[in-house]
Amino acid sequence: MKFPSLKKRFAGFLRTRRFFRHFHRRVMLESLVGTGVSRELAPAHAQELIAAAQSAPDALLARLDSHADGFTEAQAEAVRSRVGLNEVDHEKPLPWWLHLWHCYRTPFSLLLTLLAVVSYVTGDMKATVVIGAMVLLATFIRFWQERKSNRAADALKAMVSNTATVMRRDVSEEAAPIFERYYGVHLHVKPARRVELPIRLLVPGDVIVLSAGDMIPADCRVLRAQDLFMNQAAMTGESLPVEKYAQAPAAADGNPLELDNILFMGTNVVSGSATAVVVATGQRTYFGALAQRVISTDRAPTQFQAGVNSVAWLLIRFMFVMAPLVLLINGVTKHDWMQALLFTLSIAVGLTPEMLPMIVTSTLAKGAVFLSRKKVIVKRLDAIQNFGAMDVLCTDKTGTLTQDKVVLARHTDVWGEPSDEVLTFAYVNSYYQTGLKNLLDVAVLEHAEHARHTDIATAFQPIDEIPFDFQRRRMSVVVQAPDGAHLLICKGAVEEVMQVCSRVRHGDADEPLDAALLARVRDVTAALNHEGLRVVAVAVKTPPNQAEYRVPDECDLTLIGYVAFLDPPKESAAPALEALAAHGVRVKVLTGDNELVTAKVCKDVGLAPNGVLLGTDVERLGDAELASAVEAHDVFAKLTPAHKDRIVRQLKANGHVVGFMGDGINDAPALRSADIGISVDTAVDIAKEAADIILLEKSLMVLEEGVLEGRTTFANMLKYIKMTASSNFGNVLSVLVASAFIPFLPMLPMHLLVLNLLYDISQSAIPFDRVDPELLTAPQRWDPAGIGRFMVFFGPISSVFDITTYLAMWFLFGASSPAQQTLFQSGWFVESLLTQTLIVHMIRTPKLPFLQSRAATPLLAMTAAIMAVGILMPMGPFAHYFKLQALPAAYFAVLAAILVGYMALTQLMKGYYNRRFGWQ
Repeated sequence: MKFPSLKKRFAGFLRTRRFFRHFHRRVMLESLVGTGVSRELAPAHAQELIAAAQSAPDALLARLDSHADGFTEAQAEAVRSRVGLNEVDHEKPLPWWLHLWHCYRTPFSLLLTLLAVVSYVTGDMKATVVIGAMVLLATFIRFWQERKSNRAADALKAMVSNTATVMRRDVSEEAAPIFERYYGVHLHVKPARRVELPIRLLVPGDVIVLSAGDMIPADCRVLRAQDLFMNQAAMTGESLPVEKYAQAPAAADGNPLELDNILFMGTNVVSGSATAVVVATGQRTYFGALAQRVISTDRAPTQFQAGVNSVAWLLIRFMFVMAPLVLLINGVTKHDWMQALLFTLSIAVGLTPEMLPMIVTSTLAKGAVFLSRKKVIVKRLDAIQNFGAMDVLCTDKTGTLTQDKVVLARHTDVWGEPSDEVLTFAYVNSYYQTGLKNLLDVAVLEHAEHARHTDIATAFQPIDEIPFDFQRRRMSVVVQAPDGAHLLICKGAVEEVMQVCSRVRHGDADEPLDAALLARVRDVTAALNHEGLRVVAVAVKTPPNQAEYRVPDECDLTLIGYVAFLDPPKESAAPALEALAAHGVRVKVLTGDNELVTAKVCKDVGLAPNGVLLGTDVERLGDAELASAVEAHDVFAKLTPAHKDRIVRQLKANGHVVGFMGDGINDAPALRSADIGISVDTAVDIAKEAADIILLEKSLMVLEEGVLEGRTTFANMLKYIKMTASSNFGNVLSVLVASAFIPFLPMLPMHLLVLNLLYDISQSAIPFDRVDPELLTAPQRWDPAGIGRFMVFFGPISSVFDITTYLAMWFLFGASSPAQQTLFQSGWFVESLLTQTLIVHMIRTPKLPFLQSRAATPLLAMTAAIMAVGILMPMGPFAHYFKLQALPAAYFAVLAAILVGYMALTQLMKGYYNRRFGWQ
């Protein structure tokens, strides 16, 4: 028995993985042709990479003034001084003072600051302190929460690699020829050594050494390669690794990503080893070009920012209309313009929902804390509400919906039926293959071990191996069966294996491989290919026993079946997408992978492709045509980063709130353009920088929880806005009526400010309130027109009962002259505070409050406490301090009737409004 030499066996094995490339790799590369991938690069740099790929190694090294053993340290330093460091621009964190300014500069905060300044100028220090405290509290809560989240996100960032293995020549190698020629002195030249250098110090012309697990630190050209497989999923979306060679391509059509001897910064070595020369560093790399595009593009306002601003300006415009009316009426009727100005200023403060910045920030911060318990980092608080408003989620496929690993999906006979025999022989072939196992072999071994098909292998004894080569695209092992007979097991590309087969196994019988059977075989393999599977054929033969086997022995084989591979979806993908669909979120898949693989994954996770739109189609369509196409299709394949970005922007232009989930370099532009960018902790750093939210666990079920938390956050913010807008509108109407017909101020400026402060305190627990499940079933949007309508419908209700209180105080309790104005003001103060506080419970739900829908305990406690304080203020020992007085007992009977009537009328209006307009 004669075994081939170890060198022969190892060298043969190192060629076995090449059949990877020739199954679907051809399809994968064709998918990138004409899609504009190279447009991410400057044309000069694209040509530079193509020229490097087509150059002979010696010529390329000469052009870079380098050497096969790399630079000396002095040479590298000289190049570094000329081209700079190998650094890619990243989105730099804002200085703390600028971040603080961004947290402050909302329309409401600016307006409240103006009102605080006016209050200070007019000597109203109480109003100044209250308003200033609201602004500072809202600003610092937001600043603190975002700063904390950003620090957590920064801790996750890992640069492309910390160090690289670089070849360095001894300086004596440069001087040796000179000393030899002129002085006849022979210098001892030390051999080139390998050194670990920070990647920022690499320069074009450096020769680097790569092995499995290494990240590529710059754009490089392969000089020597042994079984080099690269994971380019982050760059191109390809789900399986691709092989790289040292040989120059025969031709290039302008797309650098098709070059088989070019390695791109940010990709990583899956297996094998190589030596490569750096041809581009820093911003001139493909990675750098994408990073530059991302950070140079300003973030478009998100739906949340636009919505909050539109609501803010609605309320501000309302204030600017109503406040002058109050000033005019009071000045004319009371003839005291200074008092009228102070009263109007108090009305302006009351009309401005000064708690809105704090309520919004507190609610978002609560959502961020909730998601942090689910191992989700929220980098930007606004993303919480965008989560809830999102109605379209665009997601990358590879590594996001899938596990980003190769697994054995099928083992079938020639007819496509499951076959354990095929798995057994494939396992024996992979088990006895010499050298390192390639990814397909590992997948076969893992699957067989999981299926407990491993015992059979030990029943065979290895005899010989016929290694893989590029021409044959197959490899064979020969083993001895328990009965002493030899068995040749061949595994490889379908067409190449069929070329050496003369029979086909059908059940227990072997049939001749005629034209009809050949057509049947091709139909089965084509069907597997169309499911997105990588297909490998398995054939066997029982040759005469001999000591050594060669390529000619691969003949007259019997085809027994196929093993097929894929990148499987994550276990949580299907239930997560189903849950999102149930909550009104439409999922769209945007990937750089080919349409066959994409369709298979979509089917597995429960998405109906309903037609796949390709990158070439996106390239061809105009904006109007694309606007229709993005609505009609849910699956997009063979996309470049620019295509993904364009699709996201078009969906936003169509009126959708768009989320994008991805983890690759090619996802960064779309992550930045989306209303909410979602990435994972294993993503490349540029993707994490562009994202708003980072998932720390592989499970996608947290997406549903994020959506529900976002909708809860929005619903609670909307509660405050509706309550405040309708209550303030009613108060202004009441003030206008009182100013026109009552000979004194219905309430002093101090009363208005205290009333406003107490009401705001009662609402401070809204971020912790419950939300009715019915309000979480669909995406939610800001609707300024709807808020204005709500204000008009519900505001006057409080005015009706305010006027009823005026009449009761005037006619029943005799508060009809300036001498009794304190009694009048005390009566309206208590009624106004209690009705405003009750409205918190009335408007928080379309249901019957307290019975069908009960507020959370903190909100119940806070409102009850404020109502108690409101009653005690005129009845307690400090009444004189607030210029109030005790109310008669009969007043409280009238007050109870007013409150019951107010609640009944509001509930009737809620039913009518909900039936006609809906609650949100």
